[in-house]
Amino acid sequence: MERQFDLVVVGGGPAGLSAAIYGARSGLSVAVLESYAPGGKLVKTAHIENYPGIESMEGTTLAMNLLNHATHLGAEYIVGEVSKIEGKTVICTDDSKITGKALILATGTLERKLNIPGEEKNVGRGVSYCAICDGAFFKNKVITVIGGGNSALEEASYLTQFASKVNVLVRNELRADKNIQDEAYANDKIEIMKKIVPLEILDDGKRVNGIRVKNVVTNEEYVMETSAVFPYVGSDPITSYAKDLGICDEHGYIVTDEEMATAVEGIFAAGDVRKKTIRQVVTAAGDGAIAAQSAFHYIKKHDESK
Repeated sequence: MERQFDLVVVGGGPAGLSAAIYGARSGLSVAVLESYAPGGKLVKTAHIENYPGIESMEGTTLAMNLLNHATHLGAEYIVGEVSKIEGKTVICTDDSKITGKALILATGTLERKLNIPGEEKNVGRGVSYCAICDGAFFKNKVITVIGGGNSALEEASYLTQFASKVNVLVRNELRADKNIQDEAYANDKIEIMKKIVPLEILDDGKRVNGIRVKNVVTNEEYVMETSAVFPYVGSDPITSYAKDLGICDEHGYIVTDEEMATAVEGIFAAGDVRKKTIRQVVTAAGDGAIAAQSAFHYIKKHDESK
């Protein structure tokens, strides 16, 4: 089955939904294709406190607000996963096709794995990449968070409402914003352990019960008790579907100009999937707005030339 729209947005996170809002407001017929859940990483974020005009809001609430705004304006939300792109046609993994006069790629990033023994087999048994999804399963337990950026410390703070203690393992120094560091250091349930790297996640055959770590200064290895491990060690762009388009850099991020245009005419990109320096909700939303306006002008020019 093939469906046709003016604008097809691949990805339903803040960038994709913002693009859908601006596209629909411009009078375009808009489809938003999303494989996971509306809002992307917003649904994995406990609280948003750095979006202008919003002092604090649950990530899921902001996600639904964006979705409702887009669909209220006429955008159509489609559940599906992109497999590849041919021309301006998005081919999904179920072989359905969605064609647009212009495309906006806003597929975001995927959490990076630790790639250590015991990680893969214990996903769902104590290893999780989503604190808001799974934190409540570990009430009064010791939890280990791995990473030193904003996400790691924000999720560590969130997890303290459930855990008896949260250990944060940091390879070198913290990279999080100062106010987020201050909040973590002020929390009696959080212990930040620097120069520590994970080596192996241990289990009792049913669930996680420990983690083997190494002090990179002394080279000492030892086992820490833990009931859960939450890695926050970065992410990689979701762009395998675009690898043959010639629009990605050596790391897989999509390269665009200031108008969010890629090297392929009529294909734009927005949000964390782009090669950029700051990946935040506000920058994703801004990218989406710019991409939609660029796509609108491209479509208008394309239609007028017929």
